[in-house]
Amino acid sequence: MRWAILGGGLTGVTLARLLHEAGEELMVLEKEENIGGLCRSRTSDGFTFDLGGSHIIFSRDTAVLSFMNEVLRSNRAERKRNTKIFYKGLMINYPFENGLFDLPKEDLFFCINEYIKTIIAAEKGDIPEPANFKDWILATFGRGIAECYMIPYNEKIWNYPTDQMSAHWMEGRVPRPPVEDIIKSAIGIPTEGYTHQSVFSYPIEGGIEALVRAIADPVKSTIRTNSQVNSLRRRGDMWVIGDGRDEYTADQVISTIPLQHLLPCLSDLPPEVQQACDALKYNSLISVCIGFAGLAPPLSWVYIPEATNGYFNRISFPSNYSDAVAPKGHASILAEITYNEGDTISSLSDQEILADTLANLTRMGLIPEGVEIVHTSVARSTFAYVVYDLDYLKNIRIVRSYLEGIGIHLVGRFSEFEYLNMDGCIRSAMKFMERLS
Repeated sequence: MRWAILGGGLTGVTLARLLHEAGEELMVLEKEENIGGLCRSRTSDGFTFDLGGSHIIFSRDTAVLSFMNEVLRSNRAERKRNTKIFYKGLMINYPFENGLFDLPKEDLFFCINEYIKTIIAAEKGDIPEPANFKDWILATFGRGIAECYMIPYNEKIWNYPTDQMSAHWMEGRVPRPPVEDIIKSAIGIPTEGYTHQSVFSYPIEGGIEALVRAIADPVKSTIRTNSQVNSLRRRGDMWVIGDGRDEYTADQVISTIPLQHLLPCLSDLPPEVQQACDALKYNSLISVCIGFAGLAPPLSWVYIPEATNGYFNRISFPSNYSDAVAPKGHASILAEITYNEGDTISSLSDQEILADTLANLTRMGLIPEGVEIVHTSVARSTFAYVVYDLDYLKNIRIVRSYLEGIGIHLVGRFSEFEYLNMDGCIRSAMKFMERLS
């Protein structure tokens, strides 16, 4: 069987490799000059940055983690996580509920008192089923942790009101913290949250794109870059795929590209399907890349919930992930900003974004005063995060049902339209192969 895979990001090249290993004939059509999608990286002035936000290699899924480690072989550095939350000028341990002792005392009391009241209410059955994401946060953590951190941070990263987001996607993703851990945290006994992230890996050279390229290595000859699919139609039992220059035929089509790019390739689309797709919410990402002389703080990444500390919601330190992604004696910071077309941030120029980011990072003490800045750049990714609004389940059901009905397979983050991390994208490819067999 001949397969056409639309999109050469992490999901697309993983599918290509797995199909190739299964003895299938395939081709990958990628619109950009380079593969990688949100996992693309760029090297400039001796610094390597990931353009689709900071990525690291970790997973609870042992099969996926082994796959990633094995394809990277020796091009893999291992690090211990040191992650913080910048809150009221303090560096609080991450996750927030594990750093309560370091909070101002009034905030500490607020958090633990509300958490205990929530636990009691839950045991008495007095907490109703959450109607939205905000309800879920309050029911899981209590008003204190919710209002101090969880709600402001999530509204900053999702760029969307939490009471207008669905709660369905949190099922099984984040459990309620054990009460004993909360008590330990409040009195200063160290606790460790998200232990599956406590040690992570990162490519020594090439940034996170090195992982995509390692996966793609056995199937490089099947990948056609600069090939943006603009038509997709049936001819008998075959699919005919056009990119404006050439036409390709395939028995089966797997789409890993955003639904918003796939649907315009189809003719005679039912209006209700187009309307449902148009209603799906997502946000975009600005990655601000900064290189400077000197050393970075010994941190992995930092979450920034407060709007007063700049547009960015998270910063990471790539030079702490690998010694080879910054020149000797230099450090790098990557700041991530989410936005939507038409909002305030979308109207800012790269220089305005850079100025705000540099000023706030310096004020926060994460870039030393007067240090020599030797590299700055800004990258924008239109499709970054899937936003689960209250109508998501209805709309995605309409779109998926139609595409599956005409025989197009959907795999990956913006084709399934699911919030999948890197390991989730690879697992989605593996699940497809399991269904195929």
